[in-house]
Amino acid sequence: MTLKKVDIVKNVMNKVRFKRRFKSQQQYLFPEMDCIFLTGKRANKIVNSLFEIIKETLDRGEDTNIYGFGKFQVRFKWARRGRNPQTGEMIILRSRRIVTFRASQKFKEKINLTRGDH
Repeated sequence: MTLKKVDIVKNVMNKVRFKRRFKSQQQYLFPEMDCIFLTGKRANKIVNSLFEIIKETLDRGEDTNIYGFGKFQVRFKWARRGRNPQTGEMIILRSRRIVTFRASQKFKEKINLTRGDH
């Protein structure tokens, strides 16, 4: 299964709730009415702003560390010789920056426990 941004927005809509500041008498009888749900637009703005923050941080060359999930790093690759696989011609690959991801230890442990590999 591929997780798309739309799926993340739907999960944020379903799982994120805000507590009301003031309770009416109905909310004492029905505690499930004590929260405010996010709209699709607002959840979409939250997810988009999160991704924009991560992209801007990586664009500046800084690492992004998300506790319990992992670390995104920007690495520099020097220019090097390469080969065109179709023609076999030697070419020069330009230097560039790449993004790498390293999962946190907690995340690795959780993945390995859910599969049953003890």
